[in-house]
Amino acid sequence: MAKSKVKSTKSPRTQAIHGEFLSKSWEFSHHLIPPMTASTTFRLESLGRGAEGFSTFGAPTEKPIWIYDRLEEPTTKMLEDQLALLEKGECAITFGSGMGAISSTLMTLLKAGDKVVAHKTLYGCTYSLLKNWLPRLDIENHMIDINDFKVLEDHLADPATRVVYFESVSNPILEIADLEKITGLVKQANKKRGADRKTYTVVDNTFPTPWALRPIEWGVDFVIQSLTKNISGFGTEMGGAVIAPKAFEGLLRMARKDFGAIIHPYSAWHILVYGISTQAVRFEQQQSTALKVAQFLEKHPKIESVTYPGLKSHSQFKLAKKYLVSPEGDFSPGTMISFQLKGNMKKCQKFVDDIAKNSYSITLAVSLGLVKTLIEVPGFMTHSAIPDDKRGESGIDPRAIRLSIGLENSRDIIGDLEEALNKI
Repeated sequence: MAKSKVKSTKSPRTQAIHGEFLSKSWEFSHHLIPPMTASTTFRLESLGRGAEGFSTFGAPTEKPIWIYDRLEEPTTKMLEDQLALLEKGECAITFGSGMGAISSTLMTLLKAGDKVVAHKTLYGCTYSLLKNWLPRLDIENHMIDINDFKVLEDHLADPATRVVYFESVSNPILEIADLEKITGLVKQANKKRGADRKTYTVVDNTFPTPWALRPIEWGVDFVIQSLTKNISGFGTEMGGAVIAPKAFEGLLRMARKDFGAIIHPYSAWHILVYGISTQAVRFEQQQSTALKVAQFLEKHPKIESVTYPGLKSHSQFKLAKKYLVSPEGDFSPGTMISFQLKGNMKKCQKFVDDIAKNSYSITLAVSLGLVKTLIEVPGFMTHSAIPDDKRGESGIDPRAIRLSIGLENSRDIIGDLEEALNKI
């Protein structure tokens, strides 16, 4: 007997669990806003279809067979399609966090005996991954100035070098990687290698976001995003993504499945519906405010230095103008500022503590790219995984203060900064 006819003969207890077996109410094409799925597992029509779903998992397909949400599920797939579109990539794979995306990508590309060459200034957890965990798998790492092309070229001459890893705009000191030069050197090195020994570029593009920079347009192979930051924007969801060549989609999905690094459908839905749709307008408003704040700090007598890609005083201002460009062709220097006070660490601590206790528009907290303005001291917070004796090599001054600009009125942010500066 067909299930649609059986339901009327079942008890209310059973009907409460199964309800209408099929519903005409679900018609995706009529949704103005994408629907959110909330099922960890999916109904299969037959054993054959179940077997096909497992055997074809990770293979490119227009119509995936939904089985279990740690493998794939519809809301996450919609988010991935949108991210690939924004980054101009062939495909995107999402993860439960940015570090989930970074770890899975490096584990996909590297094996024992390989070497990763990375920029000397990295997010603290990425640094820890390269220094503390990959060596356990006999994967070597070398930290260099990624814009020192002679040193990079020397490393690329070593066939063990399989990954060149860096941040497009470094966290926290806002150095800009010369993407065209770097990818050009990697392309030259790969001409002397077999297809199975290529070197790949992996770039964390979290600071600029695809609104300010799309590294794939400059020849980068893999682009990482921490969706928790600018793209989500509201500080309510965690997520990460890698935008990758289609040939690696299956391996990356397999890594996500086996490492358990899946993003929750609820988070994927919020990032898709609220984050991505408002990202451009948020980013541009925050960017406009960031320039005003940076200009204020640059002129203040108690400030030793200010680093912001939108200032002509930035040591790589020409590179910033070249690479940090919105899809609409406008200069997009971003929402992040790094600055240092004149004086010692005690003065820095007094200033930040005063902001934490007395500021209304600025919050002492980690993360970035949110609607609220956040301040932190990376050397003692987000980048504390870098040992004291290595901080000089990384270029991170312990007094450096990182400011992530939110959507508050620029006068309020400047007013709170000025009030705290007057007390030191």
